[in-house]
Amino acid sequence: MRTLFLQAPTFDGFDGGAGSRYQAKREIKSFWYPTWLAQPAALVPNSKLIDAPPHNIKLAEVVAQAKDFDLVVLHTSVPSFKSDVKCVEALKAANPKLIAGLIGAKVAVDAQGSLAAAPAVDFVARNEFDFTVKEVADGVPMSEIKGLSFRDANGNIVHNEDRPIMTDMDQLPFVTSVYKRDLEMEKYFIGYLKHPYISFYSGRGCKSRCTFCLWPQTVGGHTYRTRSVAHVIEEIKYCLKEFPQTKEFFFDDDTFTDNLPRAEEIARELGKLGVTWSCNAKANVPRETLKVLKENGLRLLLVGYESGNQQILNNIKKGMRVEVAERFTKDCHDLGIAIHGTFIVGLPGETKETIQETIAFAKRINPHTIQVSLAAPYPGTFLYKQAVENGWLDVENAELVDENGVQIAPLHYPHLSHSEIFAAVEEFYKKFYFRAPKIASIVSEMVRSPDMMKRRLREGVEFWHFLRDRQGTSKAA
Repeated sequence: MRTLFLQAPTFDGFDGGAGSRYQAKREIKSFWYPTWLAQPAALVPNSKLIDAPPHNIKLAEVVAQAKDFDLVVLHTSVPSFKSDVKCVEALKAANPKLIAGLIGAKVAVDAQGSLAAAPAVDFVARNEFDFTVKEVADGVPMSEIKGLSFRDANGNIVHNEDRPIMTDMDQLPFVTSVYKRDLEMEKYFIGYLKHPYISFYSGRGCKSRCTFCLWPQTVGGHTYRTRSVAHVIEEIKYCLKEFPQTKEFFFDDDTFTDNLPRAEEIARELGKLGVTWSCNAKANVPRETLKVLKENGLRLLLVGYESGNQQILNNIKKGMRVEVAERFTKDCHDLGIAIHGTFIVGLPGETKETIQETIAFAKRINPHTIQVSLAAPYPGTFLYKQAVENGWLDVENAELVDENGVQIAPLHYPHLSHSEIFAAVEEFYKKFYFRAPKIASIVSEMVRSPDMMKRRLREGVEFWHFLRDRQGTSKAA
């Protein structure tokens, strides 16, 4: 079938792509590549991928193309679900014969509820959906497709048996060929990565059991399944030829450092190519491995510290000791590896005191940049189940973003309110960035590079607007 893969228009500046850890409007405008849509698109000949948010494509522009396709597949999330369903309705109004399906963690964990709430949607592909979607596009009868939930001829919702998890990851074609065909790479930018950048996965799944983390608990699984080193390097070589303007490659694997020997092997091959690269990492990588990675082009690690309080780390099954994270961070500083550190406020066990403890921890270890998020109990995660059972979450009012796409604080505790958790994000940013040593380092960085000065000034304006939007959300709450 003529197939359209679509990340639908939604909130202005909303990064709803499956690569984004939190589907929300960012502190600084950021867009991850829609890799989880590009992968099935690479399996379907003559398909098209439209990633509307970063390309500023409006609904009317998408609807105008509806008659060019037989099948449309949208990636959806909890925050964007209602908006995505409205998009499907508009597309089907323009082309009643269009078959419409949804993919993503939202429908993977609640296929029945998602289809019941969206009569215009014909099917959802559960869990690891690449070949499920390909079979739909190939015209295989829906009743024969594993991993599919669909409406039969009588309108009844049917759930087929699960599709076995993939083990041979090399059977997946390059997603970057779809980037080349359908996307404008300059539209994708992340504050802590060089621009323009390219990101993709070298493997799926994560061995860690963090209670809040969405992808391993819904789509990717807890086994780290990897592409061969040769296959990964072949795609890098393809990108060097097709995207010569690339300044940095980012491996979006949940935890690229889960397999240290493989990480070192890939690094050595990247070193031969002379590329700059970054990846997600846990705060426990040995200094010897860090040295190998740095010597072979590693520039930055994205590290989920989450909290500076050991009990909270235990509560969320992080599998990390605070002192280990501190030693790892010191090693990175010594070796010249930049860190973008991510933190979460409002996790189980959080108090006013632990928030201050985490802020002090962040200041002490001093990552190059930070991201502070609100604890988000996505359906399908242990955190969601825990929050419902303990009364920390009102299921009837469990929205994760406001009407502007700005993240809100859905969790609350007897000793810590929604508003206190929400306000902690702004306090965290101010106390981390508005201190003399940090301001001096940022100014120094800007003085050394006119391009960096322009970028940081633009980000400063965006961040001010973000705080203004948050103030509106706080007042509404």
